[in-house]
Amino acid sequence: MLSPEKPKVLLLGDIFHAHAEWNALSAIAELHQVNDGNRDQFLNDCQSGSYDGVFAISRTFDSVQVRCVLPTSLHDHAATDRLNQATDTIMPMQTAYRTIDAQACANRGISVSNTPGAVDASTANTAIYLLLGALRRAHLPATALREGKWRGSMGLGHDPEGKVLGILGLGGIGSALALRAAPFDFQMQYHNRNRIQDPSKNPTNAKYVSFEELLRTSDVISIHLPLSDATRGIIGTKEFSMMKDGVVIVNTARGAIMDESALVDALDQGKVFAAGLDVYENEPEYKMEVLVIENVKSAVESGHLITP
Repeated sequence: MLSPEKPKVLLLGDIFHAHAEWNALSAIAELHQVNDGNRDQFLNDCQSGSYDGVFAISRTFDSVQVRCVLPTSLHDHAATDRLNQATDTIMPMQTAYRTIDAQACANRGISVSNTPGAVDASTANTAIYLLLGALRRAHLPATALREGKWRGSMGLGHDPEGKVLGILGLGGIGSALALRAAPFDFQMQYHNRNRIQDPSKNPTNAKYVSFEELLRTSDVISIHLPLSDATRGIIGTKEFSMMKDGVVIVNTARGAIMDESALVDALDQGKVFAAGLDVYENEPEYKMEVLVIENVKSAVESGHLITP
């Protein structure tokens, strides 16, 4: 009796760390990988049947530079139209959907999953590092030392004790930042679209305030929002004008949430004391390889995704 054929899984891009986990998938799936070429070549390969029978597609962020199977807008159906009927799931190795048109995939009956929560801790660690560094303007003495100057012209920084920390977006990363900021004696407040009702999701009992109040009363503002049409450019010239003089801004979310030219103006004018930035508009995202591979495994074995 012949064994049933294993479902095919296609990886776009390279695995950097989770090689053992990826290879282990071969026990339940036939693995294929593409890490060169271009989008047009990939679409032609789809058309010719090279990827017939592919059940799930997983991709790294860097694959956008190679072969991008994912449609880039609602008006670009070339990729989804050419995927084989067997394709059921697409799993990008990133926290957001900004490189994929989820609606176009949904219209085609293809499930899309990202990797929420995979980097909550590491992003919060980066945020607290940037926050403390910006309060002290730590880059100034470091730069002066590299230039052979003992003191430079750094001036005085600020201590965190008693400062009001406004967290814009108290989700997984925002709440992880709050836990890390609590030992520094910040007074914490937050703004979400809706007030958090579950105390476990607000572990430091941060005060809920309106968006405008958070801007007006925070000494430090840390941004933890997803990028969407509603949040793109949500911090601009008008919002900076509402903030305290000498405010500190930290952004570890998405660069396009904040108008960077308005930030430069606010820094030049002294409105913003310092900014700690982990992201710019086109900054790549981290890769969450193991979680995505586990997602592929779950889709193949049970037809269900671990992540939403």
